[in-house]
Amino acid sequence: MARPFRQHADEVILDRAAALFARQGFAKTSVQDVADAVGLSKAGLLHHYPSKDALHRSVLEQAQALGGRALDSVGQLPEGPARDRRALELLVDVALAHPGLVSLLLAPLTEGTQDCGIPEVDSAGAAALRAFGVDPDAPPSERSIRVLGALAALAVLTLAAHQHDDTTGWRRSIVATCFDALGHRRPGAALPDLDQVEA
Repeated sequence: MARPFRQHADEVILDRAAALFARQGFAKTSVQDVADAVGLSKAGLLHHYPSKDALHRSVLEQAQALGGRALDSVGQLPEGPARDRRALELLVDVALAHPGLVSLLLAPLTEGTQDCGIPEVDSAGAAALRAFGVDPDAPPSERSIRVLGALAALAVLTLAAHQHDDTTGWRRSIVATCFDALGHRRPGAALPDLDQVEA
């Protein structure tokens, strides 16, 4: 098999497996489930990954690499709107390209816990938070809540873009929505003062 084709096949397998692990959990996902999701026989899948554990390990390594890549790309930028926008653009692009892996990566954050007990996923989730200058071990703050809200919106909107088969058309609006969630208002998009709004 040619290397670029093999690499693409592996990316598809890892992404579909990650989506299943995020939705069903590792224990309830079988090798046959993954094989069915990627259109391979069980033997064909085992040709790529010799066991369910090897597949799971590869998915976790990929998730950790994605989280680390986002942090590495923005870590040298000063905290503020420019860094936030760049981090969002990177994460949206990753989410649009790898929805299953991002579902797994963001699952601990979007399900209300930052510790899922899987070191690679916890590390990747922590890297996503650190990309926005949030210490995952610090007590909750307005900033950390906004970042979690932006990441949750990113996850939901990129999955919706996939369902509508329009990832390119949705990208700009997803970034803008998440940027707003972080508290950075675009011109003309300011919200009224909540203290001034009648109940």
